[in-house]
Amino acid sequence: MAKAMTLLWGAGSPPCWRVMIALEEKNLQGYNQKLLSFDKMEHKSKEVLDINPRGQLPTFKHGNTIVNDSYAVCFYLESQFKSQGNKLIPDSQEEQALMYQRMFEGLTFYDKLNAVIYYDWFVPEGERHESALNRNKEALTTELKLWEGYLQKLGSGSHVAGPSFTLADVVIFPTVAYLFRFGLSAKRYPKLGEYYNLLKDRPSVKASWPPHWLENPEGQDTLKDI
Repeated sequence: MAKAMTLLWGAGSPPCWRVMIALEEKNLQGYNQKLLSFDKMEHKSKEVLDINPRGQLPTFKHGNTIVNDSYAVCFYLESQFKSQGNKLIPDSQEEQALMYQRMFEGLTFYDKLNAVIYYDWFVPEGERHESALNRNKEALTTELKLWEGYLQKLGSGSHVAGPSFTLADVVIFPTVAYLFRFGLSAKRYPKLGEYYNLLKDRPSVKASWPPHWLENPEGQDTLKDI
């Protein structure tokens, strides 16, 4: 099954990481994969555009079926391979509802993180303002406190949508990992720190860990004052 799959991905991309975690969780190792460079603009190459006209990564193909959005790929893999690997959508109606809620809140979480750590990348030099970056930092701080509260309410040792590892964790963990990669204080956000430590050694996460993080484990301090 995995041999019929192809993933075009970029290192340093949480959306790509989501898909790679999902593939590991469903025991779909051995798929065809190609690492592309964002710096070299390879995500805008004909190879990608022929499959994904948005010119974005991940780009995923299973046989003749193309699925490109990272959330869509995760749902697709769980739907197509329900009985294989780990079950990623809980049976409990309450847990399932919370899983969906947290998954889609995760998109806002990711956007607010990007607005801070990639501010200089997204905003041309002549249009950058310290006040705008400070507003982005304030918005991220508010978001972090929200997630800290969610985890506090669920209790120690919980995943983001309850006791089980679900699709919500598949899509949200890469965002949390980036927070700490960029210097977020686990002392200031202990529940997020506990969650990060709970999952960082999970086999699917370790198997898909960004290769350049392994080469340079130090990270950055962009978020140290958040």
